[in-house]
Amino acid sequence: MVAAETIGYHIAVSRTQTIVQLNDALLARLDERAAREDRSRSALIRDAIERYLLDDVAAELDRRIVEGYRRLPQTAEEDAWAEAAARDAVREEQW
Repeated sequence: MVAAETIGYHIAVSRTQTIVQLNDALLARLDERAAREDRSRSALIRDAIERYLLDDVAAELDRRIVEGYRRLPQTAEEDAWAEAAARDAVREEQW
């Protein structure tokens, strides 16, 4: 089954219904959270899946950053500049 939800006034987002099997304990926890947040099970599950999948995106970004620094490491001059900038920022902070 495909459903559409509107976002704002005019943008429709297509959705496909998916069956997920949960054990009784997990279902009870899901229902408790849904009641506490006044949200539907579906909304909670969608948000949880999105957060879970975003971890993959973050891990890939981290991997690319590390690879970039391995290919082109910072110079001693850049390290000194970064350390001086950090010291200045800490010194200027209104602790």
